[in-house]
Amino acid sequence: MDMRWSGTPRLRPSLTQRAASLLLRSVGWRSVLVTPPAPKGVIVVYPHTSNWDFIVAMLYKIGVGLPLRWMGKDSLFRWPLRRWLLQLGGIPINRREPSGFVDALLAEFARSDQMWLAVAPEGTRSRTDHWKSGFYRIAVAGGLPLGLGYIDYATRTVGIDTYLRLSGDPAQDFARIREFYAGKRGRRPENAGDIRLRS
Repeated sequence: MDMRWSGTPRLRPSLTQRAASLLLRSVGWRSVLVTPPAPKGVIVVYPHTSNWDFIVAMLYKIGVGLPLRWMGKDSLFRWPLRRWLLQLGGIPINRREPSGFVDALLAEFARSDQMWLAVAPEGTRSRTDHWKSGFYRIAVAGGLPLGLGYIDYATRTVGIDTYLRLSGDPAQDFARIREFYAGKRGRRPENAGDIRLRS
C-alpha cells in the first residue's frame, strides 16, 4: 500500500514493501494508514519510549511506502550507517545549535513539491515533562496539516489515521492532541512525556 495524498492513484507495492509489511505482521503488529490530505505536512510520532520504536517505525514506513523524511541527532549519521539512514529519509540535526533549524526546514518544504516530515516531539526516549515546539512552529508557520502518528504497544498497532489543521492557539491545539493520544501506550509507559509545550 503506497502512501499518496488525496486524488493520487496508488501503485502496486514493491517486493521490499511487501517484505517489510510481512515482517511487521509476523511479529504481531498491525499497520493503519489514512491517505494524507495534502502533498506536504508534518507528522508527530508518540509515544517514543524505546529503541524498538525506530525499528517498528522503519518497517511501517517501508511497508506502506511513506515518502517520509525524519529528523535524528547528527551523531546517529556516522559511518557505516550514514548513507543508509539518509536513504531512509533521515535529516541530521545538530541539537547543540538549535537556532535556525525551523527556518531551514521551512525552506526545505518550500523547495519540495512533496514532503512529509516525521518528528518525535518528546526528543528523547526518557521521561520529559513537555514536548519540543519545533514541529508546532513548522506546521503553524507553513500552514501545514499535522498527522498524528502512533506506535501503540497496548494494541500492537502502528499508524497514522488522523490529521489536524492547527489553529495557532497552543492551548486549543494541544487539547485536541491530548484527546487523540489518550490510551496510546509506549513500550515503557512510565517514560511517555507530557503532551504540552514548555511553560
